[in-house]
Amino acid sequence: MNESRSVILYEYPFNERIRTYLRLEHLFRRLGSLVVREHPIDHHYALTTIFEIMDVASRADLKTDALKDLEKQKSILAGFRGNPSISETALDEIMARLDECAADLAGLPGKAGQSLTENDWLMSVRSRAGIPGGTCEFDLPAYYAWQHNPARERQADLDRWITPLRPLAASIQTLLKMLRDSGSPQKVMATQGQFQQPLPQGRTFQLLRMKIDHSLDLIPEISGNRLLVSVRLMRLGEDNRLHGCAEDTPFELTLCS
Repeated sequence: MNESRSVILYEYPFNERIRTYLRLEHLFRRLGSLVVREHPIDHHYALTTIFEIMDVASRADLKTDALKDLEKQKSILAGFRGNPSISETALDEIMARLDECAADLAGLPGKAGQSLTENDWLMSVRSRAGIPGGTCEFDLPAYYAWQHNPARERQADLDRWITPLRPLAASIQTLLKMLRDSGSPQKVMATQGQFQQPLPQGRTFQLLRMKIDHSLDLIPEISGNRLLVSVRLMRLGEDNRLHGCAEDTPFELTLCS
């Protein structure tokens, strides 16, 4: 994801749950950008993004995982009660936010977006959207007609279809923000394009964040497990292949737990 014109932020998840959260965050951001536009093509891709979100959210344990993570964060924050260095007002606000997310998510019937599967018109579009060119007017005349509706009508429809997904979006946004805020950035050096750092025993990290100067024209290959983090810096060559960089290169690293 692009941090600014001069710095690129890369994120690497250490487990499948965080990987799923990041994918959904990416899709929700794309959806938010597309819905506010007015062209039918943008709304077509907004609709296909909704279908992608439904596919990712169809994991049986996703809702349960998110609820467990919200409860875990509440338990962690409760331990800060009475700490003179912690603002009780700020703590109350965060706790209330977690309670709201948990209540809204728990109130969803079944999996996130499950209610949308009862909409036959939407499901007819979904069944054709995965086929190359499958949403042409001769395949889906009703969908073709919908794309000719005024932009405000299409936006209202999309907003209505997004509504059952909002509790999941809010929960993931809150959980990822708290996870990202848990890390402390450090300046490190990739010696001859290579960087490795052992991870302390007894502590489980869930997310790696890496900021690197865009003007260096370098691409990181990140890997990691519970014992070690490794970053190899690559550069795209004239042969359109990635080649290892042999330069000493600084970057910023944040490990979040």
